[in-house]
Amino acid sequence: MATTTPLSLKGRALRLLGAREHSRAELERKLAQFEEEPGALAKALDDLQAKGFINEQRVLESVLNRRSAKLGTARIRQELQSKGLAPEAVLGAMEQLRATEVERAREVWRKKFGEPATDASGRAKQMRFLASRGFGGEAIRRVVTSSEDE
Repeated sequence: MATTTPLSLKGRALRLLGAREHSRAELERKLAQFEEEPGALAKALDDLQAKGFINEQRVLESVLNRRSAKLGTARIRQELQSKGLAPEAVLGAMEQLRATEVERAREVWRKKFGEPATDASGRAKQMRFLASRGFGGEAIRRVVTSSEDE
């Protein structure tokens, strides 16, 4: 009968990092329950960060790469902030995303609806959909109203 030894904090962190990029704050939140002696988690994460396993820039790029095609700037900002990333890094990413907000919103709209709404309630439905995805009001207005002009 084989007995399994519990994973160390570093082992648990590496398992999480193997699935996707995690910020230090996310790892602290997820692994706090497994910390047996005070300071052990911080020491393990310091070691992983020094070796380059935890990299906040990679976390930021990963979220932008995975989510920017489907979500608006507001939703992505909320997601980055919840990961505990530096406010300056989040602000820089938001400036980058705002430049493509209308094009991204138009592509999401095209995949979901494909054709302009025929009445006001249809336009409102399309606008609510884009708003729920985190796109800004100006981008939503430009996408929904320009689709009518085509």
